[in-house]
Amino acid sequence: MSDTNRIISGGQAIREATDQCLSASADVAVFGIGVSDPKGVFGTTLDLHKKHGLERVFDGPVSENALTGMAIGASLFGVRPILVHQRVDFALLSVDQLINNAAKWHYMFDGQYSVPLVVRMIIGRGWGQGPQHSQSLQALFAHIPGLKVVMPVTPYDLKGMLISAVEDNNPVIFIEHRWSHSLKGHVPEEMYRVPIGKARVARSGKDLTMVAASFMVLEAQRAADELAKWGIEAEIIDLRSISPFDEEAIATSLKKTGHLMVMDTGHKSFGIAAEIVSKMTETHLSAFKKAPVRVTSPDVPCPTAPALAKIYYPRSSDVFQAALKLLDVDTQADCYRGYRTLVDIETSTPSDVPDLAFKGPF
Repeated sequence: MSDTNRIISGGQAIREATDQCLSASADVAVFGIGVSDPKGVFGTTLDLHKKHGLERVFDGPVSENALTGMAIGASLFGVRPILVHQRVDFALLSVDQLINNAAKWHYMFDGQYSVPLVVRMIIGRGWGQGPQHSQSLQALFAHIPGLKVVMPVTPYDLKGMLISAVEDNNPVIFIEHRWSHSLKGHVPEEMYRVPIGKARVARSGKDLTMVAASFMVLEAQRAADELAKWGIEAEIIDLRSISPFDEEAIATSLKKTGHLMVMDTGHKSFGIAAEIVSKMTETHLSAFKKAPVRVTSPDVPCPTAPALAKIYYPRSSDVFQAALKLLDVDTQADCYRGYRTLVDIETSTPSDVPDLAFKGPF
């Protein structure tokens, strides 16, 4: 039986899942730039090469396209590779391999071949990364048939979904927010699986449906805590998986609340939030009491300057403000003080950390 008091970080959960997958099957291998270096990709692969050997856990050259081609070739011959990119931006150098080969092989050969490949990609803000090191490109990969895309945020889900991804017989893009690496939560020591394509209700409510993935789930929860002080009950759906995404879970909540907000770290136009809003209006239009709302990053590249970056990313204060507007709450009412409370929390911390509990790295 699991120890319910066992608390570890998201980064430790990813490392533990990787370690257990390597131990469970000799077919699993892990590689990528920085995998076996002293920092071990934010600690998520730290010292695994010492336990499992450099033949199965190893660094790679700065040649992402070649590494991805190698991973695809190995997967066609029985290996289950975990390819690690320290930033989602670096994966752009391997888009040809991912889209034209990994995503299509199973289809082109009528199911006779599979590519059981996991590609870890890290998103998230911090330390002035600027437009080339801080993008949230999940919509790009979710657009491609043949690629599954997951974005867990809790330590429990990070471990369980990584194990599910490794055991999946087709390619999975595993996107993790770097701020999730320091989050603490209950994680069983034994191996377990969190299914791909199944959302979870992170918070129950009757007034408003908030749909989010990755770190936006935490921003939604912070906003919902403040809304609750003023009698507004928000229900939060943590997507966990964005391709496929759990339409039924969203529809069930929407029919209860009649109001829909979708939050995403990506851009507003042509993004994940746009797709969910489109799907829900196409199939459940009668459930809406008012037009849905999207809370996302703006349609411009991320600035490098900390002062600009601080207002670029959607935070809990933006979620709170959008919720009040959606529910037609007078912005001069007392509950609008909650907006200032959230803004004060966000502006009291450095621009590259989520809150004062953040311990890094970087």
